Amino acid sequence: MAERIGIVTGGGDSPGLNTVIRAIVKAASRRGWESIGFQGGYEGMLNHMKYRSLEYRDMDSLLFRGGTILGTSNRGRFSAKVGHGEVRRVADEVLREAYDNFQQLGLKALVCIGGDGSLTIAQQLYDIGMPVVGIPKTIDNDLDATIMTFGFETAVSCAVDALDRLHTTAESHDRVMVLEVMGRYAGWIAASAGLAGGADVILIPEIPFSYESIIARIQEREEYGKRFTIIIVAEGAREKDGDYVASEAGKRAGEARLGGIGHVVAGEIQKRTGKETRAVVLGHLQRGGAPTAWDRPGGAGRCGGQNTYGSPGW
Repeated sequence: MAERIGIVTGGGDSPGLNTVIRAIVKAASRRGWESIGFQGGYEGMLNHMKYRSLEYRDMDSLLFRGGTILGTSNRGRFSAKVGHGEVRRVADEVLREAYDNFQQLGLKALVCIGGDGSLTIAQQLYDIGMPVVGIPKTIDNDLDATIMTFGFETAVSCAVDALDRLHTTAESHDRVMVLEVMGRYAGWIAASAGLAGGADVILIPEIPFSYESIIARIQEREEYGKRFTIIIVAEGAREKDGDYVASEAGKRAGEARLGGIGHVVAGEIQKRTGKETRAVVLGHLQRGGAPTAWDRPGGAGRCGGQNTYGSPGW
């Protein structure tokens, strides 16, 4: 009987998920192994399991396809992160149920593709004896012991493109434009896109900001004849001695749902300066769509293929 492995995708979707599934299935098939994929994230591993066989011949169409053919979830019984990133122990009976089904299917290992929360779940499954392979996936690039996670480059490319487009309307109307991007408590997307896209102010979670500094930068630009300003802000950025901006919906269960800081910053700037200020929330546009070459296994690297940071602001 051939060896059999399982694959699960967890957390938010990310460019490159399908191409990673494709790479795993093809590599396993060449070794004569069978691959099955659990559907709907870790919930698919519980009783009344939801899974599908993944065949080598069905993988070719996935190289340029966004999202995940297995589906994913960042809510439910497997929520291992709550509040502002606090680790929660998944209920023992839930972990045991998943482990029993893992054994029932005759799996030799579970390949877990996910970010901070999903790999926290994977660690807890490993702790009860399940052989696990973790593949770091997050557009936020906020995982320890990794240089760069897949999905990040595509998210940055999307944000750079948005900055390029905002420059023309900001300059035409003498406006302050605030672009809010994802990243949770890490500023990688905001910092990378802001540098590449020529943002004038970059606000990241790691450095609490003050409105006085932002206003001083806007006034400095006006002294040089620049009547517009572009600001990029990570969703987890916050004012000095202030709290994170999160929606009420995210407070009910699971992790806090960050978002809204862009409109807060825009409103405060307009009130303090009198300049017309608009906020744009890029949101899930950063997650969707096909992956760029850099987020495809074996894709173009920094010295080959198209430069994702090909912005005039670079």
